[in-house]
Amino acid sequence: MRRRVGMLLSVVVLGAGCRAGDRIPSMPAAGEAPPGVAGGASAATPMATLPIPALGYNAREGKAIFLHYCVTCHGEEGHGDGFNAYNLDPKPRDLADAGFQAKRSDDDLASVIRSGGSAAGLSTGMPPWGRTLNERQVRNLVDYLRTWRAAAG
Repeated sequence: MRRRVGMLLSVVVLGAGCRAGDRIPSMPAAGEAPPGVAGGASAATPMATLPIPALGYNAREGKAIFLHYCVTCHGEEGHGDGFNAYNLDPKPRDLADAGFQAKRSDDDLASVIRSGGSAAGLSTGMPPWGRTLNERQVRNLVDYLRTWRAAAG
């Protein structure tokens, strides 16, 4: 039913400006130039390309989580300079530091995210996110944090 309605609509739209007896122009064949365009369709307009994202899907999802939950303390680039950092003692960790990134495994980072700073002997100011974020979200967040390691190295 949908297909018939779509075809009928196409005929109505194509024929809207035609008078009785007028010929409705046909669509050009593949690679053939439309009427009034010399050199074919490729010469008329270049092929549009979509931009390739700098981050993979998981890291992009992790970035969204970071910007929602972590940026207030850790800052936009993870340097521990978020707008709430001045209220905290000790100051938030610089997550983009190459030395820190090299010392911590993905499981270490995920554990601190889930359990909070105090569970790892770190700052009690970092809350546990294990009941807020599911396992996939925690892993995506770790993937995003690791993009800073690649940028620093």
